[in-house]
Amino acid sequence: MAIIKLSASERRRLSAFFTCLILAAVAWVFTTLSNNYNFTVKEVLTYKNMPQKRAFHSLQPDTINTTIQGTGWDMLFSKMNFENRKIAVDLHTLDSKDYVVLSSQLKDINERKEFDNQIIGFSPDTLYFDFSNRAVKRVPIHLISSINYQQQYAQSNDVVIKPSYVTLSGPGNALENIESWDTDSLTVDSVDETLRTNVELQASKEGNVSIYPKSVQVVIPVDEYTEKEIHIPVKLVNNHDYYKVKIFPLKVKVTFTTSLNRYAQMDEDLFEATADLNLWKDRGYTSLPVKLSRRPAYCKIVKIEPQNIDFIVRK
Repeated sequence: MAIIKLSASERRRLSAFFTCLILAAVAWVFTTLSNNYNFTVKEVLTYKNMPQKRAFHSLQPDTINTTIQGTGWDMLFSKMNFENRKIAVDLHTLDSKDYVVLSSQLKDINERKEFDNQIIGFSPDTLYFDFSNRAVKRVPIHLISSINYQQQYAQSNDVVIKPSYVTLSGPGNALENIESWDTDSLTVDSVDETLRTNVELQASKEGNVSIYPKSVQVVIPVDEYTEKEIHIPVKLVNNHDYYKVKIFPLKVKVTFTTSLNRYAQMDEDLFEATADLNLWKDRGYTSLPVKLSRRPAYCKIVKIEPQNIDFIVRK
């Protein structure tokens, strides 16, 4: 293959040519991207001034194509710059109509939008809504939480949510299957005392369903835990034939954890240990396992000694 040899002056001229070519290309790109263009992006719709006496359901998706006026740079980075932007649509006209014309709100939307570029059009330009009678429903609030406690600490009583119910307002068919309402996730680490905080409720996914209140107060009782041992008498169950049965031992030792505030209150009256005689009668067991049929809330059983009891049946 022939190798072209260039002199030093020729190499300088060639280098200058490519440098000028690259600079010209960069200048052309900058000039082109600095010009104004019209381009389309998807925007999320939100609603304000919703009718109070009419329940409605949008007949189109909650996103809309908007025509934006901006530079080539805006168009180039439109996905990044306009992602998750929201457009607030005024629904006050739904008191007398079943549609909203977006172009009639163009000036107001441009004044309240979250970005600088001007919107010049929408597709579709008219939003249509379906109407039904408005219903009201109260449902309990469900706390979504992820709580990690310090060693030897744990929840010691029921969670208190104030208020414990949320009031929903919207179309009857949209409310009929809602049995509870979730909070936003409450995430806390290294908890070693009673937790008191305000938690937001999850927003409605339906634009025509409103909730009240928007947030609640949550109280989660927390206490330090320790172990305790008590002896509990064993109760024989399912002795339907009234056999005379003698069991050994009469009591079992239960080791459990309890909060320090309840330590003194924990006695054998709060527990019930049982042994099922049907296990001998129907399955031929020679010893009966002991189960706790009743125990206080928020205590954790560590062990039961012995786990099985012996017995003698006198027919």
